[in-house]
Parts: sequence; C-alpha cells; structure tokens
Amino acid sequence: MFKQAAWDVRDTTRVAAFAALIAVLGLPGAVPVFGGAVPITLQTLGVMLAGTILGPWRGAAAILTFEALVLFGLPIVSGGRGGAGMFVGPSAGYLLGWIFGVVVIGAIASVGSERPRWWRTAVACVTGGILVVYAFGIPIQALVTRLPLVETALTSTVFLPGDLVKAVLATVITLTLWRAYPRAFSRGTNPKHPVDTDVTA
Repeated sequence: MFKQAAWDVRDTTRVAAFAALIAVLGLPGAVPVFGGAVPITLQTLGVMLAGTILGPWRGAAAILTFEALVLFGLPIVSGGRGGAGMFVGPSAGYLLGWIFGVVVIGAIASVGSERPRWWRTAVACVTGGILVVYAFGIPIQALVTRLPLVETALTSTVFLPGDLVKAVLATVITLTLWRAYPRAFSRGTNPKHPVDTDVTA
C-alpha cells in the first residue's frame, strides 16, 4: 500500500506550488482541434506531475486549490478562462476528471515503493491522466454539447497523441526530479538511510 506522511507546512507549500504550476502551464494558451468544444492544453501535464510527485491526496489538494481559484473567477484555465461557467461547460467533465485522475495517478505511482519506477509512473500517468480523465470528460462533454456519446468519444481521440506525449514527459520529469531532489516527493525518504536512486526496475 502507498504511504503518506503526516501533513506539514512543506506540504502546504508544495500544494500551492503545484496549483501555481498548473496555472502557469495554461499560459501558452489552448489549441482548438478541428473546432472542437474542448481544446488541447498543457495543464494535464501538471495534473500528472501532481500525482506522481505529491501523491494521491496532496495531489488532489493541489487540483482542488487550482479549481477553487477558477471557480472564484481567476482566468487561469488555458486560454485565459475562469469562473463558475467552466464547471457547467463542455470542459466541466475534464476538470472533474482531474480530481479523480490525480488520486489514481498518485495511488499507482506510490504503491509498493518509496522510489518511483519508470513503468509504474508511466502506467499511472496513462491510467489516471488519460483514461480516468476521459471517463469523466467525454460523457459530460456529450451531455453539454448534446452530441452522441460515440461521436464525442471518436472526436476526442485526436487528444490521445498529445496526452501520450505528456505522459512520457511526466514520467521523465518525475524520475529526473527524484534523482536530483527526492525531498520534493511527498512519499519522502528515510533520513536514516541513503536515498536509493535506482529507478530502472
């Protein structure tokens, strides 16, 4: 089972930092795909990293912090969008999916070991960051846009290549950060023992 240490001030700082990171990843703007209602953004990369680095619950706290700021009107969703309308529009399901997705990412990435494994990190990002997010996003998008579910799902396949690239990037960044600064991870390390940086298994 994955383990999480007791919450401390550093966790609050990490949560705030990741909420800010997700906002910053929205600065390049959203890229519409064939006029679709939901554009491609870099912010899902931030969601994946929140899960792999912060773990399930602190990762969820970062997403909830970000989305609370969106709800209060800050234009920090990619494309300079914000406000309560984001939670009733075509993107609403994806925003909801981020919350559940980051929990799944953190749970898979953290289970069984204090150090990240490349294959488990990749599986976590694909499962939580893509499959879980799509499982919430596509049905709600279909409901809001009043398009058939199958048509919406087929249209959403255009996001897959970009999301798979983001999963690869999140895996590489996670393993690189672990080697460089393992204290950034909520799963932590035992200070009485040297850090094991073997991430090849």
